[in-house]
Amino acid sequence: MLNTPPRLRFGASPARFAAAAERVPPPVLFVTSAVFHYFGPACAVLLFARVDVLGVAWLRIASAAVVFAVWRRPWRVWGAAPWRRRRQLLALGTVLGVMNSVFYLALDRLPLGTVGAIEFLGPVLLAAVAVRTGRNLLALVLAGTGVCLLTDAHLVDEPLGLALAFANCVLFTLYVILGHRLAQDGGASGIDRLGASMLIATIVVAPVGIADAAGTVATPALLAAAFGVGICSSVIPYVCDQLAMARISRATFALMSSLLPATAAITGIVVLAQIPSPLGGVGIALIVTAVAIHHQRSEETA
Repeated sequence: MLNTPPRLRFGASPARFAAAAERVPPPVLFVTSAVFHYFGPACAVLLFARVDVLGVAWLRIASAAVVFAVWRRPWRVWGAAPWRRRRQLLALGTVLGVMNSVFYLALDRLPLGTVGAIEFLGPVLLAAVAVRTGRNLLALVLAGTGVCLLTDAHLVDEPLGLALAFANCVLFTLYVILGHRLAQDGGASGIDRLGASMLIATIVVAPVGIADAAGTVATPALLAAAFGVGICSSVIPYVCDQLAMARISRATFALMSSLLPATAAITGIVVLAQIPSPLGGVGIALIVTAVAIHHQRSEETA
């Protein structure tokens, strides 16, 4: 009889969930995160015609918070945490709330592939700080060139959209830094803290988003769609991020984030019919090549 790894069941206990997660290679976790990181937002763009942008952002966050509340009961983490940890949870929750809102505002003005490419610029700087080999330096150069090719077509068309995209880039970089700190004690603990931060994010965005989202209560189909967006955008990718962050250095995670522009562009093609230019296609190829040649040295630390 084959000895197969346990599945990551929705209702698994923290210990069983962590044990199962240890069997999943970090690259698999990251690729899963990269795919869902933009598949959910691509579906959210389709909701913009029915619900205001900030309303969609709040629904995404709130639905994810509901999932974490049922699954992990994250308020227990807040009650047991010292003030130092609570400050980290507040910081990550604020960043998640503002980042998701700014991200959707940018998506309302720019193609998904462009926003994803700009989002990567911050993490590539994090990776550059820790470069120790010529191989990794080459990976950074290729990834940076790919990002430039992907963003070139929209540097003049939409200045407000670009400003929002670059603000999202800064916030995504903060997410990587703060998320990595919360992940250091292990995957299950990091997920519980992520859940607490998502509850905080729901409160942060409520003043600007809850009124616009209120109309979905009377439309079950819209509410169900928004709930699906939350699971695809904020539960699956962020959980995978926490599990990966617990096992790889921040520099490696940052460079692997260069997959995000490629997955954003591909998702934009499939879901939104946003076809990149030929140069954009070259950019995607360079980014994927950069991830392939990057090497994490065993002595790298966060």
